[in-house]
Amino acid sequence: MLYQIVSLLLEVVCGILSGVCLLRLYMQYQRIPMSARSGNPLGRFVFALTDWIVLPLRRVLPSIGALDTASLAAAFFLQLAEFGVLWLLAGAAGGLLSVPILAAFGLIRMAISGMTGMVIVFAVLSWIQTRSPIADILERLVAPLLMPIRRVVPLVGGIDLSPLILLVLLQIAAIVLGHLQAAALML
Repeated sequence: MLYQIVSLLLEVVCGILSGVCLLRLYMQYQRIPMSARSGNPLGRFVFALTDWIVLPLRRVLPSIGALDTASLAAAFFLQLAEFGVLWLLAGAAGGLLSVPILAAFGLIRMAISGMTGMVIVFAVLSWIQTRSPIADILERLVAPLLMPIRRVVPLVGGIDLSPLILLVLLQIAAIVLGHLQAAALML
């Protein structure tokens, strides 16, 4: 029971923090303004949650083009810490090599889950036709993944089905990821 409680708490805390680090990485990659002057409330939130881990890493990990390696490393280290603590609590069962493998798969799973959440919120906001800073940011984050689908799938009765198709593709990716993780841990 204690293991389950600690596991849940670690998953929530490390999941939120690593997910926000990935969001920071993706927002910077998409060149979405995140400063306080930009009026982007999501950017301020992202900075507030991640500056403590990303800024020290940025001193030793330079960006590679538009890729903020410090944000990516921070997300990975948070996942590594989560699975490392769980490995220790489980009595160090299994090889130590399984911890970074689980962290890498956890990071990819976090990216898939985060994109799934963004697509769902984007679709709901598009139905109610709200024009808010969050809706505009979500559109800029989700549009690059929707554009290839929109080129292939036309509007059906004036309805854009591309978010639904993207959600199905993300779920398929999650299933494939689960099978790859199981295969990798069997080695």
